[in-house]
Amino acid sequence: MKVWLIHHSLAFRLALKRLSDMPFASLLGILVIGLVFSLPAGGYMLLGNLQTVSGQISGAPQLSLFLALDARVTDIQEIEENLRKHPKIKDFTFVSKDEALRQLRKNTDLGKVIDNLDKNPLPDAFVVNTHHTSPEILEQLRDETSKWSKVEYVQLDSAWAKRLHVFLGLGQSVLLILASLLGLALIAIVYNTTRLQILTMQDEIGISRLIGATHSFIRRPFLYFGAIQGTLGGIVAWLIIAVCIHMANDGLTDLIRLYTIDFSLKHLSPGESAGLLLAAAAAGWMGAWLSVTSHLWKAVSA
Repeated sequence: MKVWLIHHSLAFRLALKRLSDMPFASLLGILVIGLVFSLPAGGYMLLGNLQTVSGQISGAPQLSLFLALDARVTDIQEIEENLRKHPKIKDFTFVSKDEALRQLRKNTDLGKVIDNLDKNPLPDAFVVNTHHTSPEILEQLRDETSKWSKVEYVQLDSAWAKRLHVFLGLGQSVLLILASLLGLALIAIVYNTTRLQILTMQDEIGISRLIGATHSFIRRPFLYFGAIQGTLGGIVAWLIIAVCIHMANDGLTDLIRLYTIDFSLKHLSPGESAGLLLAAAAAGWMGAWLSVTSHLWKAVSA
């Protein structure tokens, strides 16, 4: 175990030395990796923020529960209690038939027609906001509440929710494709960077093989080299996203004021940030492994 730790410690220090021996090239490679990784990571962050704000904007889907015309006060109280206890319901507003008639008179040109009515034809209603915008969950709630006593009709405009659901699903698919392509690009970048390192050290590698060095011993410093490059590139990507969020939040101030919503772009969580760094390190490690393994295979075949 001690020998294993010594070998890895030496390989790690050798990788750091190789990075410091080429400061400009190393810095340029790290910046490129950071730019490449910031695109899918930033897209992931943006989709997460869109899902968060979807429940706040005024176009969020609502359920409207219209009660029977003969519903009594006790019936209204029973429905109100059911809504208050329901785990999927965020909040609700009761609109009495008299209030609905006043709003209709105020917002339309039907004042004279309304004044000539013998009685109020509008029912009492509840306008319900939910914790979820998923069309499936909203339709389940519609079917459930429509079976309640004295609930005559439940209206759900799920078109908005379905459009948002499709849009977010499309965004996730595009993001997955983008992340895959850029991940391959990152592996290619590290592959070429490591290949240049190998070409400058061909004599040293050849001598190491002659004196009995194993492929694992030769490969190890290059793997650390790729993983360190990838990790540093992931940190650069994290910083790029942080700067973009700061700039975008300043520009969102006026938009937030117009829509009266509590919203600002949130950065990646600690777990997501750790995932970003691990993915960048893994891509760097993979690029280096492919490069050095290809070289060793050619050397053995020669």
